[in-house]
Amino acid sequence: MNLTLELDSPKEQLQALDCWNTNEIITRMSEVNDSNMNKVLRIHTNQRSVIAKQSRPFVRKFPQIPAPIERIQTEKRFFEEVHKNPVLAEYSPRILAWYPENYLLITEDLGELGDFSGIYSSKKNLQASQIKQLISYLDQLHRLRPSDFPENLDMRKLNHEHIFNFPFQEENGFDLNTIQKGLQDLSLAFKTDLKLKSRISDLGNRYLAKGNVLIHGDFYPGSWMDAGDSVKIIDPEFSFLGDAEFDLGVFLAHADFGNQGDEVESSIKSNYTHPMNWDLVQAYRGIEIMRRLIGIAQLPLKLNLSQKQSLLNQAKNYIL
Repeated sequence: MNLTLELDSPKEQLQALDCWNTNEIITRMSEVNDSNMNKVLRIHTNQRSVIAKQSRPFVRKFPQIPAPIERIQTEKRFFEEVHKNPVLAEYSPRILAWYPENYLLITEDLGELGDFSGIYSSKKNLQASQIKQLISYLDQLHRLRPSDFPENLDMRKLNHEHIFNFPFQEENGFDLNTIQKGLQDLSLAFKTDLKLKSRISDLGNRYLAKGNVLIHGDFYPGSWMDAGDSVKIIDPEFSFLGDAEFDLGVFLAHADFGNQGDEVESSIKSNYTHPMNWDLVQAYRGIEIMRRLIGIAQLPLKLNLSQKQSLLNQAKNYIL
């Protein structure tokens, strides 16, 4: 059966899937817009609700950007790996069904939880206990070394382009003045810095090389769900065996955007137990700050140009 997941998909098509309990009937479907990459719906039945997620050969938020449809297979494998660990299993939804011919994954519904994007506008702060939970998650995750985990190279190439390359091109067709007047001129000082760009290129090559620990690959507030007394982690389609420092650097960069960078840094140094190359953590931190300020993957930040310039200068120092 060929199935394209949409809000108006015929219920009969979805009801025909073999994942339902006896006498379980689909009553309605609703949108879940948390995913930038994939089509996600909540399917409500007379017994429960579940999450249905389907990958397409493009990015949901930016349909003009092609993306490997196989990414949902990597997400499935990631969830299988973390559910072997009793600590990590508490953070992520259980897989209920998998339909590879339709790139369709059915998972447990964790509830109508919000993410942590509110930290960008000071509507939300990470509590000390939540910071510890996020660090504990990475501390456990980075112990995993599944030798046969998918390379996920096509997704890494997509990420590489938008992290290490596109934001630093002088002429990339993206006028930053459409985001904020004056941002384009501000960005040129960094786009023309050859020493900076050389270091970023080296780090990009490192990102594309195979590492030795399982990383989430997109560890930012949109992937953290607020369950009140706990945090849940979703959207691991960028996962691969790489540098633990990449997850840590991305985490810190987004903490910086929420004015909690120092707090998170201190907590990592106190609670993350694995050996790490702090200079490498800082370099990935700086690149994530820069690409979010002068790349296409913009965040809902409430910053003026002066504040962005200060962050960009700090990011450059992290990288160099």
